[in-house]
Amino acid sequence: MTQVDTAATGQGDTDRRDAGSGIWRAGIRRAIRVVSRPEPWKRGPLLATLALLLGLLMLLHAKIPNRIGNLGSLVETLLPWFGLFVPVLLAGALWRRSASAVAALLLPVTVWLNLFGGLLSDKSHPGGGLTVVSHNVGADNPDPAGTARELAASGADVLALEELTPQARGTYEKELAKAYPHHTVQGTVGLWSKLPLSDTRPVDIAQDAGPLGDTKPAEVKLAYNRALRTTVATDHGPLAVYVAHLGSVRVNPRAGFWTDSRDRNAQALGKAVAAEQNKRVVLLGDLNGTMDDRAFTGLTSQLHPVQDAAGDGFGFSWPAEFPVARIDQILVRGVRPESAWVLPATGSDHLPVAAGISW
Repeated sequence: MTQVDTAATGQGDTDRRDAGSGIWRAGIRRAIRVVSRPEPWKRGPLLATLALLLGLLMLLHAKIPNRIGNLGSLVETLLPWFGLFVPVLLAGALWRRSASAVAALLLPVTVWLNLFGGLLSDKSHPGGGLTVVSHNVGADNPDPAGTARELAASGADVLALEELTPQARGTYEKELAKAYPHHTVQGTVGLWSKLPLSDTRPVDIAQDAGPLGDTKPAEVKLAYNRALRTTVATDHGPLAVYVAHLGSVRVNPRAGFWTDSRDRNAQALGKAVAAEQNKRVVLLGDLNGTMDDRAFTGLTSQLHPVQDAAGDGFGFSWPAEFPVARIDQILVRGVRPESAWVLPATGSDHLPVAAGISW
């Protein structure tokens, strides 16, 4: 029988415990020395400053004045994209081994998540009694017939089209007639519906809305009216539907972010919605701006963007090749958005946007 020296074994266990404890204490002492060194906190002061400025820019975006080139509206239009500077600054901070820069990045990360973190999750719910779609079909769309067929295949109950030209209007009416027995076209905007329409009228929002401007073919001329209001007869009662295409915006070195036409249109549209007697309202259209832009306060104080309440992601809709902003909007009042999504590209430079709503 083998004899075991218990005393020796106990001593060995004690030695191992002491050695492990010593290594642990040494590691703690090393970590304390690293953290307490002044060098990591002194490195990268420029990176730390840029991180703080980025956070303050996003936090105080509403305070940026519009007096100089509409800078405030431009920042708000691109606001989600300022989050891309965070990984860039983080990479610089890690390369410089700057503890101060890493700590400073907590501000922009916190602000960005507070502003847009809710858009990163899917907020849609099953169901939705009515599906609505809005699409700027594009005045220079090379395939209006194909676009009409794709939109009809979406299964939308109510379909709003913007930037209709006299040349393409007949094509859309022909291709959509079977799926949508009811429709109205007022100037450059139209509404196709599976449900009856009534009390349809143009809405005067565009005092200066003539040709589309230098970004469209010179031969394309649009009619004056750019907004309409109608009533859709649903199983739950009348639903007031507005379709609008607000004025274009431009960015140039001299004028900065030029939004004069759009802003006037937005104010006029806000007044029209404020005067609406129906408690249930849906606004569909190309508003040429994001709902973070202060220019739409008159609308967002009365209507709620469906993307915020029921979307999955940011829902960017323009330009179609690489969407960077959601300028095509669906806003509601008195109904509940259940889901919101973006449809596949058509022949337009915009993507169609859709939503399911219920009562």
